Amino acid sequence: MAAISVLALHLAVIAFNVAGCVLVPIGAWRGWRWVREFWWRLVHLLGLAVVAAQALSGRACFLTIWQGGVSDASHVQPLIASWIERMIYWSLPLWVFAAAYVVVFVYVIALWIAVRPRAPWRRRGAT
Repeated sequence: MAAISVLALHLAVIAFNVAGCVLVPIGAWRGWRWVREFWWRLVHLLGLAVVAAQALSGRACFLTIWQGGVSDASHVQPLIASWIERMIYWSLPLWVFAAAYVVVFVYVIALWIAVRPRAPWRRRGAT
């Protein structure tokens, strides 16, 4: 059960990161105010920074390591978990992931600049 919980958390983190990369530019174009919310944008940026830094340092994602540790204890895996694992874990060299994560992180920095989040310390009516 622990392995499935970590797998679900990992999938949620991936979905959050991908959704942010897609919804921020669409939301800016459509005028959605929520895509400029500072705190969720900061969590998105920092989350991708951690993933990119881990990959550049030659380490796998801590969720991958954690799931590997708890998976060793369970021998039977539900079918849905194996499907999700095939979506998440690809058999590629770590440098491929590191390059991809750095590109995505640079993209998120560019989004931060192009679609500026609203600073929480500024009043709503201030320009």
